[in-house]
Amino acid sequence: MASVTLESIGKVYPGGVRAVEGVDLHIADGEFVVLVGPSGCGKSTTLRMVAGLEDISEGTLRIGDRVVNEVAARDRDVAMVFQNYALYPHLDVRRNLSFGLERRRRKLGLSRADIADKVQKTAASLGIDSLLDRLPKQLSGGQRQRVAVGRALVRDPAVFLLDEPLSNLDARLRVETRAELRVLHRRLEATMLYVTHDQEEAMSLGDRLVVMHEGHVQQVGSPMDVYRCPVNRFVASFVGSPAMNMLEGEIADGERGPVFQVPSGGEILLPPIDHRGAAVLGVRPESIGFEPEASGKGPLVVIDAVERYGDRGDAWLRLVEGGDQDRLVHRGSAVDLPAEGLRVRLGVLEEGIHVFEPGSNGRRLGPDSH
Repeated sequence: MASVTLESIGKVYPGGVRAVEGVDLHIADGEFVVLVGPSGCGKSTTLRMVAGLEDISEGTLRIGDRVVNEVAARDRDVAMVFQNYALYPHLDVRRNLSFGLERRRRKLGLSRADIADKVQKTAASLGIDSLLDRLPKQLSGGQRQRVAVGRALVRDPAVFLLDEPLSNLDARLRVETRAELRVLHRRLEATMLYVTHDQEEAMSLGDRLVVMHEGHVQQVGSPMDVYRCPVNRFVASFVGSPAMNMLEGEIADGERGPVFQVPSGGEILLPPIDHRGAAVLGVRPESIGFEPEASGKGPLVVIDAVERYGDRGDAWLRLVEGGDQDRLVHRGSAVDLPAEGLRVRLGVLEEGIHVFEPGSNGRRLGPDSH
């Protein structure tokens, strides 16, 4: 396996259309790193530059100690798993797995017996050895996905690249396959760079997340670091399901310290913070609580809807004097959710408070901001 290093990597298409700018990232040997962000953020373009399927406009790309900007894709010692699996429909599973090795058999110094052995061992490791004589059309979505992974695995590459490989699977199979990929990574100790728009998938898979937006890296860190300490409003809103609640207002001095004042009325006590004036308050759904309407100074909210699923649930609420944009969600125990139609005061756990500068991508404010 090998490390991967991106130094100020950028991509500019003809006509000056910039897709990626200034990406700096080091992926350690054996690390599982996930590029995550909304459609069009530049994550797949970045992956394709690593794979050699897109030219690099700016910067330097290293795989191990070797600069590979001008190295052809077939000579980079990487293997890619595509969203649509890219299996040859007229070849059975055995031939799909062996095809790449057979084309380079002499260069790799492999006999046909060596290739057959590698195919058999790879298929057995993925639980598809009973499918070797089937065509792709005779396989389920999950089986096709395993074959696509096997075709990369059999090559024993230095780096695995995976571009939304689970997006065509149903919800249950996606969850099962995520676990299988983690087990596979642990067993192989492989270097993996994975792309997804699904932040839940990213959180469950990656040793580290690279959150991208509009061609730029917004934040790099462990899943829990990104979740607990988002560097800006975009990351806070994108990572987490349900998304972080956001309220616009002002920070002022209160009787017991700084308070966040909601325009429609009510205030929330903040931990120590120097900023005063316009700001955005962010609160994770699990950090929202409630107090009786007659007590406290929190904003007055009404419970619009309650959803329960198993032992957990969500309560959807809105500020009584707010607009449509002032809708919030609380996540908690299903048995403790408030009744629909109830008016209560909004409470917030101090450790769940995040404060951002105004604007759609405002910087996080506070003592542990980045």
